[in-house]
Amino acid sequence: MRPGSVLALSPDGRRTSAAGVGRPRSEPSRPLPGTGLERQDGIAMTWEDPMRAALRLAANGPAAGVNPRVGCVLLDADGRTIATGFHRGAGTPHAEADALSKVPAGGARGATAVVTLEPCNHWGRTGPCSEALLEAGVARVVYGIADPGERSRGGAERLRQGGVEVTDGVLAAEIEEFLDDWLTAARLGRPHITVKWASSLDGRTAAVDGSSRWITGTAARQRVHEQREAADAIVVGTGTVLADDPSLTARGDAGELLPKQPTPVVVGTRTVPGDAAVFRHPQPAIVERTHDLVEVVADLYQRGFRRVYVEGGPTLAGAFIAAGLVDEYAIYLAPSLLGGPQLALGDIGVTTIGEQRRLRLLDVERLGGDLHLRAVPVPTPDQEG
Repeated sequence: MRPGSVLALSPDGRRTSAAGVGRPRSEPSRPLPGTGLERQDGIAMTWEDPMRAALRLAANGPAAGVNPRVGCVLLDADGRTIATGFHRGAGTPHAEADALSKVPAGGARGATAVVTLEPCNHWGRTGPCSEALLEAGVARVVYGIADPGERSRGGAERLRQGGVEVTDGVLAAEIEEFLDDWLTAARLGRPHITVKWASSLDGRTAAVDGSSRWITGTAARQRVHEQREAADAIVVGTGTVLADDPSLTARGDAGELLPKQPTPVVVGTRTVPGDAAVFRHPQPAIVERTHDLVEVVADLYQRGFRRVYVEGGPTLAGAFIAAGLVDEYAIYLAPSLLGGPQLALGDIGVTTIGEQRRLRLLDVERLGGDLHLRAVPVPTPDQEG
């Protein structure tokens, strides 16, 4: 996953840093206390180094599933790695237990455990990681973000009570982005929802006559297919099905089906013909005969979907925004002007400038001649409270 930072574009299209913009930086680098360890270049090692290694380990875990992807690195008193581990899915050892299993009895005494997520503090299919770390004699635990689960959180406090030194917040922003779908499910009890659209620079998705193939170029369209493949479900409205008859498949450069296909979901009360392309999708289509998006999202969550990609027209996209159900935006902009009434967004509930929906850019990327923007909503004061 790309780091969550905004990028400027040089004239040749390469990415360059845009200082001071993007996700909040993690707290300043902190040297590893008591190790005296330095790299060959003379720069003191910091907690970010083993945490990045733990994050790379976490990426080996299954992307789909109810459990988070977590990585763990065990360091000895001199800062050397003695074992690593990651979580392989529900019912398997957690990352901390996986790492501890690779050292002999007593081998972790006095060690530091660097783990991406706060060690859990509850009995499920496996025991609490906080207790396993205490029993192993670990002296220090460094973690990235707190566990938001009502049953599983509290591991850091349990470790402190047991005399373990605990440091948190290391690479928190990067880990938050890495676990965004799982965190949305844990915090909000619903899937992580991305709304996508492609438009001209003046915000149009089609010409006056309705023609829209193609506004963006090949590179941008291929990125969309990659995002489709990464999603559990792809959502459109009945209006899009009736107007465009989309297949909603994830395809490669040559038009071949990609290995993973999102489940197509059609929302709305209008009748969709039985021979629509969506019903020939490799995954059985789900038809949600309602305009109640809260009800739709709850149903998708109950079905086990954790990452949802909304690719409908302006009405559906606007409805998701108005309902406050968007976690991320994927916006593709072509360097063209179309004019006319075919806007990318319908009504989003904004009637005056003070109600505008502000976004924070995570990333700007040039794809051929087009731009791909990733952004997240900026919480309003009442949401922050």
